[in-house]
Amino acid sequence: MRCPGFSPALPALLLLAAACTLEKQNVPAPAPVPRPVADSSPYVCKLVPEQAFRLVSGLSGPLTEKTNGTESNGDCRAPDPAPHPLEVWWAREGPGMPREHMDFLMNEDRRPLYSRYGGVALSPDLGDGMAAHVRSAPFTDQPYRVSATFRCSGRERMIDIYLAQVAKGRDAIKDLIALMRIAQKRYGDLYDCTPGA
Repeated sequence: MRCPGFSPALPALLLLAAACTLEKQNVPAPAPVPRPVADSSPYVCKLVPEQAFRLVSGLSGPLTEKTNGTESNGDCRAPDPAPHPLEVWWAREGPGMPREHMDFLMNEDRRPLYSRYGGVALSPDLGDGMAAHVRSAPFTDQPYRVSATFRCSGRERMIDIYLAQVAKGRDAIKDLIALMRIAQKRYGDLYDCTPGA
């Protein structure tokens, strides 16, 4: 039996249109662009902006810090929770820290380790350094690492920043390098020296 004005192709077209509409509805939305790391007070361990640290790590709980050493050579940890979410080391060329030892730390310790894990060299304006995601013991508690030696008003300095985690969707290496850039600038502000000079 034929219906006047009815084409057998019409149901097929309706089915195809419905399938295309459903397919368009299942397309995932593009991922949001991560917010950039920015310098702002207050700081954790004197050198890392708290808001930037929270953005990069995804941590939101209270932070405490424990500092050891002097303004010349020392370290600071945000000890709670375990593993330590943040650790910062700093050193200044001088008594107790000869330049040869700083060169050893960078060239014989950090660089070979970071290179084994695809470490990325820092831009020359940040001195001599690398950032890496080190995925083996004993570094698994703080696998995200950036280290640099740099000149600040004519003397060699060194900063290490270690993170326990990086928030999902963040570019760990890019964020570590941004944190190092801020830490060096902040170091210059705190200790009255000019990074890169």
